[in-house]
Amino acid sequence: MLEKVLPHAMLKAKPNLESRIRTLKMDWATVYDLLNVKDNSNFGWDEHRQMVVAKDAIWNLYINIVEKIDAEDVATTNNIEE
Repeated sequence: MLEKVLPHAMLKAKPNLESRIRTLKMDWATVYDLLNVKDNSNFGWDEHRQMVVAKDAIWNLYINIVEKIDAEDVATTNNIEE
């Protein structure tokens, strides 16, 4: 796509742009999942600030769950390498 827009620019940004797009898609998927689960009463969207909002207790619970999942992934990865 970059080559079509700027054919003679000889830019090497395409891999970086593609990587950034993949990252943005993953980030958006996380936000989408937070807001669109069957019972999303715990999370909401603040239109004025353009951000996901929730009570502190809900955020702490979510963070603990994500940290636990990450820790299990690291433990599994370490066991495979041994």
